[in-house]
Amino acid sequence: MNPMNPMSEQDLPPGRHRLLKEHLMTEIRREERRLSRGWLRPALVGAAVAAVAAIAVTVAVPSGGAAEPHASKEAVALLGDIALAAEHEKAPAGIRDDQFVYIKSRAAFAVFENGGPAKVQPVHDREIWVSVDGTRGGLLEEDRPDNEHVPLATRGKKAGERSTYYRDLAELPTGTEAMRDWLYRVSADEVDDERPDRDAAAFTLFADLIQESLMPPEVSAALYRAAATIPGVDVVHDVKDLTGREGVAITRTTGQEKAQLIFDEKTLAFLGERVYDLHGTSLGGTAILTRAVVDKAGERP
Repeated sequence: MNPMNPMSEQDLPPGRHRLLKEHLMTEIRREERRLSRGWLRPALVGAAVAAVAAIAVTVAVPSGGAAEPHASKEAVALLGDIALAAEHEKAPAGIRDDQFVYIKSRAAFAVFENGGPAKVQPVHDREIWVSVDGTRGGLLEEDRPDNEHVPLATRGKKAGERSTYYRDLAELPTGTEAMRDWLYRVSADEVDDERPDRDAAAFTLFADLIQESLMPPEVSAALYRAAATIPGVDVVHDVKDLTGREGVAITRTTGQEKAQLIFDEKTLAFLGERVYDLHGTSLGGTAILTRAVVDKAGERP
């Protein structure tokens, strides 16, 4: 029941689904050992296990109604504009393998206690330092009594195709069609007879990738253009992230929940994500405050 047990960086969530799972799995491992996997992916052991299973299923279960055969025209246009903005972002110059990607965010996760309904925690700060090439241990600090300072172990650079190490992300496709093929191929492990929605799985992977990570502008642009090809993607206006910043959201229903990826309407910078069930009840979210490259884990820009 030691919250200081190391976690592997390759298991850390780049996004909301892994963040939510990571948080719920922490409740389980408090009884055994700490575990994270998210994106976020973010009680009693029995209740926590059931909650994690439910969230895992919602990643790719059909929503019950027929999905749109294409992304909406508005979503395609907005994602195209976001891709152009991302393409013109200046990547940090001279990133070294011995450095760390630093992400500061605010987060609120749903928790399940004593078999009761989900309750969203208060919004709290979260800081993470992830090795640029995946060969150095990082750090996670969260403004929570049970998770204040967690060293992150590393298993080396090869963290699989879902890796969010900067060097691995830099090797992803920069063409729209190739990136779309990659999204669907890599997310296919979330698809089975019980979760047959390939489009939902691809959207979830996209949502995970744009959060606790840093990637070259050309890769980021390709990812947004590929997302515009996912059926069922739409736009919601006049939304706010966890800090109250206003924006416009790219949204999709995946199983029993609806994700809103929020962008600043003027700069088109990614602000964060809100997640709701199909009745409109909040399941939590994230708000990205800072992305930077620093020399040491624990160092702030």
